[in-house]
Amino acid sequence: MTHPTLLRIPAWYSKTTFEEMPLRLPQDAYAITTIGDRVRVTEAATGELVYAGIGPVEIVKSPTPL
Repeated sequence: MTHPTLLRIPAWYSKTTFEEMPLRLPQDAYAITTIGDRVRVTEAATGELVYAGIGPVEIVKSPTPL
């Protein structure tokens, strides 16, 4: 079992709740760029876009294994 990497993003319906989506690479494989309240998350090695939208965002390791 492994603890997946998660992208934690703000929920559209609340300022105190977030949504999480699984990512396929380790935490340090992603880059976060912030301009104002807009955020872009890319794979650092390839530049592939993972997320573009409102922030703040976090890349975290899941506390539970899958």
